[in-house]
Amino acid sequence: MISYVYTGATTGIEGYKITVETDISATIPGVTIVGLPDTAVSEAKERIRSAIKNSGYVFPTKKIVINLAPADVRKEGSGFDLPMAVGVLISSGEIAVEKLDDTGFVGELSLDGNIRPVNGILPTVISLAEDGIKRVIVPYENANEAALAENVEVYPAKNLVDVVNFLNPSRISDFRIKPYVVDVHRYLNRLTSEPPVYDFKDVKGQEKAKRALEIAAAGGHNILMAGSPGSGKTLLAKCFSRILPPLEYSEAMELTKIYSISGLLEKDQPLVSARPFRSPHHSASSVGIIGGGANPRPGEISLAHRGLLFLDEVVEFPRQVLEVLRQPLEDGVVTISRAQMSIKYPADFMLVAAMNPCPCGYFGDTKKACICSDFQIKRYWSRLSGPLLDRIDLQIEVARLSEEELLNKKTSGESSADIRKRVVKARQVQVKRFEGENIVSNSQMSPKLVKKYCELDTASEELLKTAITRFNLSGRSYDRILKLARTIADLKQSENIASSHIAEAIQYRNIDRIIKT
Repeated sequence: MISYVYTGATTGIEGYKITVETDISATIPGVTIVGLPDTAVSEAKERIRSAIKNSGYVFPTKKIVINLAPADVRKEGSGFDLPMAVGVLISSGEIAVEKLDDTGFVGELSLDGNIRPVNGILPTVISLAEDGIKRVIVPYENANEAALAENVEVYPAKNLVDVVNFLNPSRISDFRIKPYVVDVHRYLNRLTSEPPVYDFKDVKGQEKAKRALEIAAAGGHNILMAGSPGSGKTLLAKCFSRILPPLEYSEAMELTKIYSISGLLEKDQPLVSARPFRSPHHSASSVGIIGGGANPRPGEISLAHRGLLFLDEVVEFPRQVLEVLRQPLEDGVVTISRAQMSIKYPADFMLVAAMNPCPCGYFGDTKKACICSDFQIKRYWSRLSGPLLDRIDLQIEVARLSEEELLNKKTSGESSADIRKRVVKARQVQVKRFEGENIVSNSQMSPKLVKKYCELDTASEELLKTAITRFNLSGRSYDRILKLARTIADLKQSENIASSHIAEAIQYRNIDRIIKT
């Protein structure tokens, strides 16, 4: 008897349906799994055998062939254990059902029959729902996450016995697994009542840097901060995440898929409700940053999707690691190509980088003399290539605090909550402007959209011409200045870009004076 059971798998952050076909015949006993299984899937036959026996059921002493269709797609992971065990039990008669066309199964089996959680459950369940599956049986520990999927009933099971009893309700009349329901709004944009650990009101001085970070948050722009040690660059970056606008539901679901595949979801927080803040160490490899590996997984830039990637002491990262950021910064996606597959992961992140102005850290400092030669400074800055710097919209200096600023014990400046309100208003303007354009922020504008939405008056054009001549601006730099000016205008709720907006945008790309010293 051939049985058909449905499960799912993932490629990138998208899932697809897998059909588990099981055939039992009266020949030489053995279990064969076909359909391009990896090692974890091939070893499942021993887990299935022990789980079935230790759950009190009879494992057939016959020839068992299990096919995972489509057969030309490689199957990876342990989530196929449960559907394969169900297929064996149906074919052997332990589960008395004729068809399970509307039911999916996902889960790893332990030797005693318990069902263990697996990664990537959310994209898997979503894909099954899109393929017409009405109910999915998942590991109990994955129920919170799986229930985020729409148009499908999620049934959590703790062990194989629960699954068999659920599918054989006539045998145990009082047994019933209830569908698991989760309140999405309880998790989405959940804000703690406790005050934030890092708040702009606690940052002394640095008003120019705070203004630059506000502009970056309002338009989704990349930013580089250069300054002497102890000037507050890292603290500013940590406060920055508190002024970003809240996640939309679609963004939260997209992020949750990425974190689900990576196995990084918290048990009590199945939905990623806050924009991520990722800060990898400078010893990270290019694979760790971009993603990949033998079984390609998301890297730091994908884990920072819709949020921040903070590179502290950016020039200490290997040149190769920094250069691989160029394409994702431009396109918002990263493509990982292998001989047998090509996987795309979203990588629409904001880059926040911090560095010292020279090897000793005190070039341009007002209190401590720099001991570096001109050659050492130029070589130090050369670790950041021109094409990479060209993709960073705001490039600012963070100066040492004065004695008065350091000794000021009073709360100075605005709180992160107040700044965030302005950022949200500016983002709302952009969302309305770009309705139907498939983008949501000024930083995502293509050259065509820049021309459409960044019209200049005569005074602004003359100012920009002067800047092009003086600073030798590239075509990309020109577009990015216009994007910055558009964001500055949005913060002031101005419909048109004025020359003052252009002037402020230009000053945020004048870090070249250090490089050319």
